[in-house]
Amino acid sequence: MAHCVPLAARPRRLRSATTEPRVVKGVLIALCLAVLSVLLFAPLIAVFDEALRRGWAFALASLGEPDAQAAIRLTLSVAALVVPLNAAFGIAAAWAITKFDWRGKAWVITLIDLPFSISPVVAGLLFVLMFGANSAFGAWLVASGFPIVFAVPGIVLATLFITFPFIARELIPVMLEQGRAEEEAALTLGASGSRVFLTVTLPNIRWALLYGVLLCNARAMGEFGAVAVVSGKIRGQTTTMPLMIEMFYNEYLSVAAFTMASVLALLAFVTLVLKSALEWRHADQLAATHRH
Repeated sequence: MAHCVPLAARPRRLRSATTEPRVVKGVLIALCLAVLSVLLFAPLIAVFDEALRRGWAFALASLGEPDAQAAIRLTLSVAALVVPLNAAFGIAAAWAITKFDWRGKAWVITLIDLPFSISPVVAGLLFVLMFGANSAFGAWLVASGFPIVFAVPGIVLATLFITFPFIARELIPVMLEQGRAEEEAALTLGASGSRVFLTVTLPNIRWALLYGVLLCNARAMGEFGAVAVVSGKIRGQTTTMPLMIEMFYNEYLSVAAFTMASVLALLAFVTLVLKSALEWRHADQLAATHRH
């Protein structure tokens, strides 16, 4: 039986075949940092610098404007509606796909991924064609006093469509990895379906679920394309934070625009920190998400 030779005792030419030279490592790291600096750090610094160009007081005062307050409230309200709905859909879809065998399952998985491949602007246009005043159904809704397009329901629907794959796509690989054995054992012992879900399934998927919720929430707050089409950009009524940023900037209110952009950036940063904490503390469970 051949003896294992320690790495340090191997010839230099053999070790060089499995490790990169320091020069290559240094070049790759420097290139990565340069790209991040140009595409990420520099724009973020510019956003905060412009927001504070006239001081903290002026920046905070711009957030106190009625239009800005309405945009913040609407953005948080839409996210508060969309994320729980997507969580319920994601759990139901992942359960149906991973726990049962039925025809057409592959097509359902493809349909779940559909919002990833369709432009958000096209998705918004589809909702306008379906629920706009020019369609029969949309005209009936407007006449009944329940408009969808150019109203908050349209923003919720558009955001729901754009974000619904996130939680499902995080849960499906994890539940496939875990299989059905634990749930079947609990059912054999007499547990009800709800008890099996609460005591067996939910604890196993809780970190993947929270991970998907964070991603869904970040996208819901930052969605622009689909919301811009269906909202009508009515000040104080149907303008979310991304839309308000564009409107402020087009009106040369740069401090107000960059201040609101900095708020969105801070929310994204908090999401990123929470996401990184989850990945660090529960790397083994979240790794199953990315193996499929």
